[in-house]
Amino acid sequence: MVEVTVHEVVAELAALEDPKARAVNEKHGDDHGVNLGKLRALAKRLKTQQELAHQLWATDETAARLLAILICRPKGFHRDELDVMLRQARTPKVHDWLVNYVAKKNPHCEELRLAWFTDPDPVVASAGWALTSERVAKIPEGLDLAGLLDVIEAEMEDAPDRLQWAMNQCLAQIGIEHAEHRARAIDIGERLGVLRDYPTPPNCTSPFAPIWISEMVRRMQDK
Repeated sequence: MVEVTVHEVVAELAALEDPKARAVNEKHGDDHGVNLGKLRALAKRLKTQQELAHQLWATDETAARLLAILICRPKGFHRDELDVMLRQARTPKVHDWLVNYVAKKNPHCEELRLAWFTDPDPVVASAGWALTSERVAKIPEGLDLAGLLDVIEAEMEDAPDRLQWAMNQCLAQIGIEHAEHRARAIDIGERLGVLRDYPTPPNCTSPFAPIWISEMVRRMQDK
């Protein structure tokens, strides 16, 4: 393990600042200029350091918070601590990494899912939907899938962008993983048209739920 101070790490992150990387990141709402490959390389060198992760998070700098997520112990956070951190996560990348790299691996994941799912803040609610998508795919027992489709059908079309994206992901996961709900999930996607025209690079799957569901089911059947 490399023993360093938070000031030394912040200085190293500042030295990695790249105007081109910042321009690309800012297009996605992320206010930092550190190449993510270099950020991951730094995290690999530092290894797991929970106290340093806390200190980096406290800087309120996006690159430092991303690094904090990479070097933390996901199981080392209390429920309320993660709730506060999610509400502090200002940028999409910090939010996404915190949910996917930390919250999903935390022992309080289900408590947080339930709390965030119904939160009035749409960004916080999007985290609850992301964790729900994870359960749809991996631990669906106890979930009301038909009820989730009811909510998606009623609310997704007019939801704010990040919440809409998370709900759409849940719609697709239900259609992909649960054949008995597949026709309805595809029908909801077709009628609402959410992300139908989303620009998708060649060789990538469209996030438009009917296309996404059909493609993933085809791949599973081809195995």
